[in-house]
Amino acid sequence: MRIRPERVANAMRKEIADILEHELRDPRVSGMVSITDVEVNPDLSASRVYVSVLHAEERDRVLQALGHAAPFIRRQLAPRLGLREVPEIRFLADTSIERGARVEELLRKLHDGEPIPDEDA
Repeated sequence: MRIRPERVANAMRKEIADILEHELRDPRVSGMVSITDVEVNPDLSASRVYVSVLHAEERDRVLQALGHAAPFIRRQLAPRLGLREVPEIRFLADTSIERGARVEELLRKLHDGEPIPDEDA
């Protein structure tokens, strides 16, 4: 049954967002990151935390900062989640918003009869 990993993932998403907003004192991350999703594997040993970064050009720097902060975030999560073992955390970029904006742009061009460059076709 996958209910427990989903419950843990939802709790992690909420708590990590709170930690980033109120406890992490890294200027590379402050106010620039939204937690969009968390996936936890069935044995609760590892998680993938998907983040959206406000400025795409800062994505790599922010992901690196989050990677360095992962042990701190795990320590903060332990009492909040009430788990004996908190899943390992791996931060990944969520580019779905950018992809969606690009699809909308291409659809608008098609609708308006504008040419679409070959690399987008």
